[in-house]
Amino acid sequence: MEVDKMDENDWRYHGEGNKSLVVSHVQLSKVLRLLKYPAEDSENPPQTAEQAFRQIQNIVDFSSNVMSGLLGDKFVHSGEVVKLPMEFVRQLSIKVQHQRPAWRRDKVMDIYSGCALCLPNLTSPAPPLRSHTPPLCVEIKPKCGFLPSAEHIGRDVKSKVCRFCMHQHYKVANGRWKRRSLYCPLDLFSGSGQRMHFAVRQLIEEPQNNFKIFKGGQCIYSGHGGCSEDSSDLNSLLYHLQPYFLYSNNRIHTHVSGKAVLGDFIQVLVNALLNGGGGVGGGGVVTDRRVEARSFCEASRFNKERSRHGSHGLPGDSVLSRILQTQMLDNLNIEGLYPLYRRVEQHLRKFPKERSRLQADGPYNEAFLERLRKCPAEDDGSLDFAVSKVHQYRVAMTAKDCSIMVALVPCGDDLQDDDDVLCGQRRLRDFLSSRPPTFSYSVSILDLDPKPLDSIPLQLGLDHKIVSCYTRTLSAAQADRDDCTTLLFRPV
Repeated sequence: MEVDKMDENDWRYHGEGNKSLVVSHVQLSKVLRLLKYPAEDSENPPQTAEQAFRQIQNIVDFSSNVMSGLLGDKFVHSGEVVKLPMEFVRQLSIKVQHQRPAWRRDKVMDIYSGCALCLPNLTSPAPPLRSHTPPLCVEIKPKCGFLPSAEHIGRDVKSKVCRFCMHQHYKVANGRWKRRSLYCPLDLFSGSGQRMHFAVRQLIEEPQNNFKIFKGGQCIYSGHGGCSEDSSDLNSLLYHLQPYFLYSNNRIHTHVSGKAVLGDFIQVLVNALLNGGGGVGGGGVVTDRRVEARSFCEASRFNKERSRHGSHGLPGDSVLSRILQTQMLDNLNIEGLYPLYRRVEQHLRKFPKERSRLQADGPYNEAFLERLRKCPAEDDGSLDFAVSKVHQYRVAMTAKDCSIMVALVPCGDDLQDDDDVLCGQRRLRDFLSSRPPTFSYSVSILDLDPKPLDSIPLQLGLDHKIVSCYTRTLSAAQADRDDCTTLLFRPV
């Protein structure tokens, strides 16, 4: 890109999260991620251009120096900070405003700093993954894949029901979503083919903001606005997917049911998540017995009897295994972590200049990663122990909130078996009986921003609200069942 020749007409709205807005180039496989801030600050930006640049550079440093070392550099694209012409940014903001979902417009795009994060567009892979057929790309926010240990929590329900399933009740009660998703992260992280298939099916049924599908770089399926008009219509999704799976199981020139197409698509996606998206072999299967007892959520709708059969455990080189191991750096839960945070906070209140030495706001360098890895197993009452555990928690929270991008590109029959490895990205067979469809694939991890140290009290408060809402819901449901029983067996 030639920065001095930037034209807003070469870019289109791509999506946004809570803190940033993303636009993609119409020809180049590039995206720009720009900061957002509350609409009431539109005339008075909350930070200077230098501070905005530092904020984005921190994201790059955290991704490349910390998360890449934990998750694997084959999965992480850190990008780079770029300075953009101010007029280009202002015109771009005007252009994309009407394309943004209404519920996101409480924040505006940063038009004052001229800073952005430039990344590859993972929804539209660059060569050698390009083919004549538009690529598919699936975005999944998997969320936390394990239950906390009972010794660190105050309410027993947290050791039985996962955070995501409890949070669904809280979001519906507060009007965030109209109905609950039946997806459970513990099913996806199980390594069991049946449970993973079930989990992906539930994401498709109720995607919310945890699941999106792109075709040729355009969003075709999502749980909310920002994609096409029919982005939550399952029939429309099947229409888009059907051409990719006509050949599977010798179905060409025969009727292909929607259920079969969806099943094939889910199988391809599950295989990509298990196979790792990179180097060949290695890793083995992760079967940590300490985790096994914490890998079943009582709220999951998956039939537990079915899970007794089949394989369990994630391949060690898979993207899900790397994410889960990083999430488990949080081995105290927010309840066990909070007293350590207070130890750090009280020290910083007395000695505010210590923030830099303790790396409370960075720099996110190799020393920060080394501090995580050398944290003692037991609390010795020191400040250094508390700081290390707090940083571990922050990194784990990033892993719990990341996104997985799986790009799938159909391979033609003219590709030979010698081409099974394409620039480090393996060719994926979908385990169906006939040779097609085969896909080249790449797996990446996005949304790896550092979580602010000062957000920990807010996390504790949210945790209490979520658990309280869930227990109230359970109590109300139990009372309704008791009332029905009383009426049914009322003596005459």
